[in-house]
Amino acid sequence: MNGKQRIDVWLFRARFVKTRAAAARLIAEGGARIVHDGLARRLEKPSVEVEPGDALLFPLRGRLVAVRVDALGGRRGPPAEARRLYSELDADAVA
Repeated sequence: MNGKQRIDVWLFRARFVKTRAAAARLIAEGGARIVHDGLARRLEKPSVEVEPGDALLFPLRGRLVAVRVDALGGRRGPPAEARRLYSELDADAVA
């Protein structure tokens, strides 16, 4: 898939959360950040769109997760398929 995708949909399809509602809650609670075209900003709405090349930084289960969006998912597939949607990054480098 090319183009853009809502952050809540991407988090769900990349299997970071179990539901889109959980993704929306994660973003609404604050602390999630996106780096797009070299500019970092806080995510405030689940409707923010991500595209390949963006970096994300968000709290998840007591740790800080930093990933680069490598692809957009067309569905919530098995873990191996979801793992191809992102690359892990060093959280300190993104923050």
